[in-house]
Order: sequence, then C-alpha cells, then structure tokens
Amino acid sequence: MVWTGTWVAERLGVELLGDEKLPDLLGLALRRNPKRAHLLVSNVLGKHVPQRPGVVHGSGYELGVRVRELLGDAETARSVVLGYAETATGLGHSVADGLGSAPYLHSTRRPVEGAATAGGFEESHSHATSHLLLPEDPALLAAPGPLVLVDDEFSTGNTVLNTIRDLHERYPRERYVIVALVDMRSAADLGRLEAFGREIGARTDLVAGATGTVRLPDGVLAKGQALVAAQETAAVSGSAFASVSVPRQPRGPRTGSVPAAVPVRVGLGWPAGVPDGGRHGFTPAHAVALNDALPAMAERLTEALGGARRVLVLGFEELMYAPLRLALALERAGTDVRYSTTTRSPVLAVDDPGYAIRTRLVFPAHDEPADGPGERYAYNVAGGGFDAVVAVVDSVADTPELHAPDGLLAQLAAHIPHVVLAVVPSYVPQASYVSQAPEAPERSSMLPEPLRGPAFSSYAPEEVGWLLQDLSDVELEAPTEEREEAIQSGGAHYAESLPVEYQPTERYQELYASALDASAARIARAVGTVTETVLAERGPRPVLVSLARAGTPVGALMRRWAQHRHGLELPHYAVSIVRGRGIDANALRWLAEHHDPADVVFVDGWTGKGAITRELSDALDEFDGFVPEIAVLADPGSCVRTYGTREDFLIPSACLNSTVSGLISRTVLRADLVGPHDFHGAKFYRELAGADVSTAFLDAVAARFDEVADAVDTEVKELLAADRTPTWEGWAAVERISEEYGIHDVNLVKPGVGETTRVLLRRVPWKILAKRGAGADLAHVRLLAEQRGVPVEEVDELPYSCVGLIHPRFTRGATGADGKAVVSQ
Repeated sequence: MVWTGTWVAERLGVELLGDEKLPDLLGLALRRNPKRAHLLVSNVLGKHVPQRPGVVHGSGYELGVRVRELLGDAETARSVVLGYAETATGLGHSVADGLGSAPYLHSTRRPVEGAATAGGFEESHSHATSHLLLPEDPALLAAPGPLVLVDDEFSTGNTVLNTIRDLHERYPRERYVIVALVDMRSAADLGRLEAFGREIGARTDLVAGATGTVRLPDGVLAKGQALVAAQETAAVSGSAFASVSVPRQPRGPRTGSVPAAVPVRVGLGWPAGVPDGGRHGFTPAHAVALNDALPAMAERLTEALGGARRVLVLGFEELMYAPLRLALALERAGTDVRYSTTTRSPVLAVDDPGYAIRTRLVFPAHDEPADGPGERYAYNVAGGGFDAVVAVVDSVADTPELHAPDGLLAQLAAHIPHVVLAVVPSYVPQASYVSQAPEAPERSSMLPEPLRGPAFSSYAPEEVGWLLQDLSDVELEAPTEEREEAIQSGGAHYAESLPVEYQPTERYQELYASALDASAARIARAVGTVTETVLAERGPRPVLVSLARAGTPVGALMRRWAQHRHGLELPHYAVSIVRGRGIDANALRWLAEHHDPADVVFVDGWTGKGAITRELSDALDEFDGFVPEIAVLADPGSCVRTYGTREDFLIPSACLNSTVSGLISRTVLRADLVGPHDFHGAKFYRELAGADVSTAFLDAVAARFDEVADAVDTEVKELLAADRTPTWEGWAAVERISEEYGIHDVNLVKPGVGETTRVLLRRVPWKILAKRGAGADLAHVRLLAEQRGVPVEEVDELPYSCVGLIHPRFTRGATGADGKAVVSQ
C-alpha cells in the first residue's frame, strides 16, 4: 500500500517521525491556510476518510479504557468527558463509552435559542474558531471530578490550554486528562502542559494513541501555499485535477441513460428523550436507552438499503456519534459499511494514491449556520465504490438547502446509485434546566455570531470576528463632493454612505511598499509595547475589541504578538463606533454575553484629537463593566494612557483603505438598513481581492517581532513606571488651528499622518499643514495632495507630522474660507 502522505512529502519535504504505526493512522493533504499549509488526515477518525465503524469507535473506546485505568474506578465515576467540535465530537463520545460511566459534552459552533452558555473559547488554527459550551444541566461542568478533554490531534496544545484556562476560572478542579489519537507536539511544546498545570495548581495528564512529530523544512509554508494555488488554478482551467474536485452544481446522469439516484427517506424510530449527541450533554442513562433502540433502527435501515452490498453512512459536521452508532449497528448485522461525515473544512483534493483526499463534493450549508451561508464538503465519497449511502442529519439541518438541486443529497445522488436520508430529531434542552443556571447569561436570540473570513473579509477566520452585518449587496457609495456637501449642510451623517474606494496608482503602491519596508520594525516595536502594556495592566487574558476598521489591523497584530511571545490565543473582535452616534450597542451586548466586560480592551490605530476616545467614554456610561479606555499603536495627541508610541509616524495601514483592512469598508449606520436589533453594517469588497495586501501587511510586521523583542521589554518597563496621564495636547492644537485658519469647526481639522491620509482619500481636502522637515513619512501624503491639487503648507511648532484640513463650508460650487475654489479630481 502507498502511504497517503507520499504526494505531499515528496513535493514539500515534510517528514512524519515517530511510532511505526503513524503512517497507518495519518496521511497528508494540503489546504489554504495562512499558518500551516499541510493537514494531518486521520484514517481512524471517520471525518475525511471513510473507515469501518468498528475501527472508528474502537479507536476512541480503547483510549477511554486507558483513561479509566489511569484514573481508577473511584475517580472515573466522578469524571466528565468534553469533546471538541466539529472534528472530535464522535471521538470524544467514543472515549466516554470506554470510561463506561462518564457523562459527555461536546463544544458546539451552533448557538441554540434558550440554552445558557457555560463557557466558550477560541480555536486558533481551525477554519472556524468560536466554540460554545451549552450543557442542559448547569451542574455538569461544575462537578469537582476529573475533566477529560478529547481532540483528534494534540500539537501545540493551544486549544486545550485555552479551554482549561476558561473553565478553570469558572469551575476549578484538581485534575485534567487530555486524550488524543496522536500526540504530535514539537520538542518546544513538550513542557508546556506540565508547566501550565503547575501554573493553575492542577494535575494534567496526556493519553494518546500514538506519538510523533512533523518535520517541516524551511520555507514549507510559502511552498505549500504556492502548490495549493497551482492545483486550484489547474482545477479552474479544466485540467485532469478538475475531474476529482467535484464542483458545486447540479450533476447530470451518472453514465449513459442511468438517471441520478432519487433519495429515499427512512423513519429511524429514534428513542424519545435521547439527545442526538453531546451538544447539551449525554448521560449514561441516555446511553442505555440508545443501545436498546439501535437493533430496531438498524433493521429499518437495512430494509431501506434494499440489499446494497457496500454502504457508506455519512454523518453531518458535529453530528458524528449518532451516525457512527447506526453504522456500527449495521456492521454488526453483517453489512459491509464505511463511515465518515461532512465538514466545514476546505481541503485540496488530488486524485493520487499517495494523497489522503482523493475527491471532494462541494455543496452549500443546509443548517442556517450562525456565521452565515458557505460551502461544505464531503471527502473521498465520490469514486469510493459505494452502492448506497445513508445520509444522517439532525432535524435542524433537514432544510430546503439540503434538498436543493446543488445540495448535499443531489451531489450524493450524482455519484452513488442509492441514497437514503435518515433524520435524527434535534434535541431541545428542557426549560427547567435552563432556569437553574442564573449565573450563565442567556444568549440573545436577536444577535448573530461574528462574521469571519473568508465569507466576510480576506483575513483568516482566527484573525478577527466582525460584529457587523454584511451590506455587500447594498449600493452605498457616493461621489466624494456629494457626500461632503450633504455632511456639511447637515443633510446626512458621514456614516450613512461610503466614499468610492480609492484605487492606488502604481506610483502610490510603490510608496506604500517602500513605507512598509522602512517602518515594519518600528511598527512591530509599537505593537509589542502596547500589547505588553495591556497584558501587564489588564491581565493575561484580555479580549481585544478593535474599532473597525482602522483599529482592526492593529488588533490582529496585537493578537499575533501575544501568541508569538506568550503562546496566548486572545479573542479578537471588530466593532463599529461612529462619531456623534456612539459605539454599536448590540455589539457591546454580544460581548457582555460571551465575555467578562472587564476583560475587554478596545483597540484603535492612532489618536488624532481624541474625538473617538471621548465618544467611547460617553457611550460606555450606559454599560456596566467595560473599561472606557482605548489602547492605540500611536498616540501623538496624548489622548490615552495605553499606547505603543507617542510619535506621529507613518503607519502603512493608514495609506490604504479596505485593501489593507481585510477588504472591509468603513462602517455604516443608516436607519433603513440597521434596525434596533442589528449590528452596524459594512461591505466586503471581494472584487478588490487582486489588490489586497491585508495579510501581507500583518506578515511583514510580525516577521520583525523577534528583532524588536529586547527593545520592547526595555520600553515597557519604562512606560509602566512613567506618568502616562493624557495631556490632550492634540486637542488644544486642533482648536488653535481651527481658529487661526478661520474654519471654526474642529471636526474639519484632522491631525496626524493617519487622519490626514483619510482626508485625502475620503473627504474634500482644502489644504495640508506639514511639519517642517517631516521627511519620508509624508511622501505618500505629498503624492496624494499632488494628485488632488491640494496645497501643502509647511509650518513650525506643530505637535503632529501633518494636519489635514477639510474644505470648510463646502458646496460643489463654493469657495473655502480663503476665497479659493476647491480642486477635486
């Protein structure tokens, strides 16, 4: 047999080292991911690779037996098992079966109306990151016995440590046991688990089916990304590769005149009161009731299969255990059966015996997911030689999308002669249990989960969750002059429309690239300084909330610094704040439901005159617990206590608009689009993907973290000992300039490099005041001013590098305060 990691290993030089049985357990595939292009594909998990159900269940069951031997009977009787969504929900349940008497719960990415939240955490490396814990019985996680955490792979340990840290603060206990099919930690990560246990004062054990590591050559990430891109290009252009990655579209007849299969629905007779899985908890009593009902359900399936010889039982995302047990019952009844499930994870398919993912089916989500519509996948199903497939979904996912011409059932019917649909009733938590959990805030049925890339923004999903609504399909752009006239006349607020996105010239793009190269280390130092200051003063687990959109690249960089220097996986969200209208109140409510408001740290790119700082402080008067302060990269106006620097220097992310901010527009607040229960809106400019440098900007700055680390440590010590009380020097300067130039409106005076750039890109500029001798930091400002015909006036005694003046009392035929007509292009 050819090892299913050969294709990747030969092309990227990846080596799998460790136990002899590792190649039997794991193959390799490729995926589009900014952190790790390769993917370890388990052959015994039942997710990507169809496998005999006895092997899948047995792999978890045997690990559960080992945990029972480790804990002893008394501690096993007090233990609770927790599995991870989506990949390890069935594995965790199988481990619980091996323990024999332990209740089981798995995390979920599906919010359930009325269910109380007992915790949550972020999974940094996953395609979709936010996990919720929704036990029906609030006492389940509060019990003091051992907590057994189950995942398919234990690599860096970040996900597990995030979970334990979150739960230990709520429900402290003395012992944790981590269970994984494979322990793939690097030498650098081997001591983290024990050190973490000492830190929290609890024993931590690890039980794994096999041990090894992945050796990656230098440059493997870039090489892997290039290989993925090349294969995807080949698929689009119609090469042989395209025939194995099945597109999301209706399929015609399979061969000749043989029509595609018509799905047949079968009634399972699922036992009343038994949950469909561990989303809200699964007790030993539930296990007994399910075991009693399985033989009769297997008979119904056997009859519906009509004597098919080779059968696939296909589960659905988090719904892994119920279809696994049905498949196991069929296998024990003598059917030749394999088991796998659909998934949210996008993986490249290559039709080669030495590659783990040979084919893929692509279809739209069919369960109304909280993060919005998107593609879903079924791997190694097409071409698997199956005579029949049993698609098992829960009733929430039995939707029109499932039955649509491009839905999952149609995709299966195009490749497998006999399709059976089995629907398990979605379990609804009892209201009596929910009412017993006053300490856990109820989830609001009105507020959706954060939007994440790639469905919304070009950032990777772990970089940021946007607490916004998607207005991409709404025409919001207006000519700059029309917007300015409406804003200054009082006819419209600036947040009710969007400026036309500036498309940089080749010369301007060269200036941006040069500026980034020259200032990346200085930005990295400021990022490190502000992040370390936050960690020192606000605790080790802050929740970063950036003010969209200028603050979002800074929040993403702060998150990366915390991960790089300390192994912390900090949550990061982006919210809207609008001058004169306040911060998005619904976003604050969402944050309060999911996190301690005291942990929230608001992040912005820079301060100008401090208007947003004051806006935030005023807005938070109505909300308890939030700290009304902003952490910024640069504070030239001396408006905040927490900053990376008070120099007014060029931050390259200020040079561009959406193309350096995840392709997201400035935020929009308009009554006909944003209702009382909606988040503020924004647009995702997918059409600008060819010019996008958002991730490249983050990568360029993060690459300089190590070289500035010592300087950051020194600077933070000095800052923590210094008096950082804001002087509001910038506000005083703005008031003086407003009067000296006859403007008489501080809102039309935009101080600092970042704000001046915004004036040139989005407003009608009148003139630019440049500090004499400011130099290269203003090269892009001078170019933009030249392109728009705006004079640049050099002045002395300016606390900023430059100040942008918006054309005062503007109408399209008006003159400014100096009597000169505006020039606009």
